[in-house]
Amino acid sequence: MSECTHDCSSCGESCGERTAPQDLREPVNGLSSVGKVIAVVSGKGGVGKSMVTSSLAAAMRQLGKKVGVLDADITGPSIPTAFGIHEKAEGSELGIYPATTKTGVEIMSLNLLMPNETDPVVWRGPVIAGAVKQFWTDVIWGELDYLFVDMPPGTGDVPLTVFQSLPVDGIIVVTSPQDLVSMIVTKAVKMAGMMDVPILGLVENYSYFKCPDCGSEHAIFGESHIDKVAADLGLEVLTRLPIDPGVAAAFDAGAIEDYRPNYLEPVALRLERQ
Repeated sequence: MSECTHDCSSCGESCGERTAPQDLREPVNGLSSVGKVIAVVSGKGGVGKSMVTSSLAAAMRQLGKKVGVLDADITGPSIPTAFGIHEKAEGSELGIYPATTKTGVEIMSLNLLMPNETDPVVWRGPVIAGAVKQFWTDVIWGELDYLFVDMPPGTGDVPLTVFQSLPVDGIIVVTSPQDLVSMIVTKAVKMAGMMDVPILGLVENYSYFKCPDCGSEHAIFGESHIDKVAADLGLEVLTRLPIDPGVAAAFDAGAIEDYRPNYLEPVALRLERQ
């Protein structure tokens, strides 16, 4: 029998020296108490994931919940833009204080720490992952009912770090009606399965355009396949979001909290009941 190297990935299941998987979750800042952590993910960029995250946070705040948003999209942070936050975050020896929006949503994003919002983040993966961890361990979130994590697209370093380091209670997968949606969603779902993170459901963005004159709905980006994809994966479709230019305008203007209707309100209500 060969000598144990203590590298369990290199030995068989019968090895008596194998140890149980380690819990890699980091403790939240000592001055914080966070209820549920929900990550909003997408298999690819450009599907409106940050819009869904910010609208969902605003909807949950409208329900009277204490809400925070952790912007884990380090190289493409857009959460401060959605809420119209441009001031810099402050800190003390106790930690970093998140910015607070006009309705009381607490947010933390790298843009709140950079000298200029337009400065690029040219960091390697481990550094980016370390920053995401610090947004959990060093930020004084206070008492939150829900913390939404706006993830970067794909299945790279940051999603892995979030799933391993934060006590994620579930993820919401944002997608769009495209031919590759099945493959893209399946990749994200499989990663969540590998990390033992429950999937709360799917949100399809850009699902249809409703004509303001006649009220008929048009599938601008093609017919939706979300029902079949959800059925094949054993998942639930939480909602289908329309193409509404007003939402994009509100997002860019920092007024996502003011826009009505908030199409994510039904999802917020469902999360509240869970």
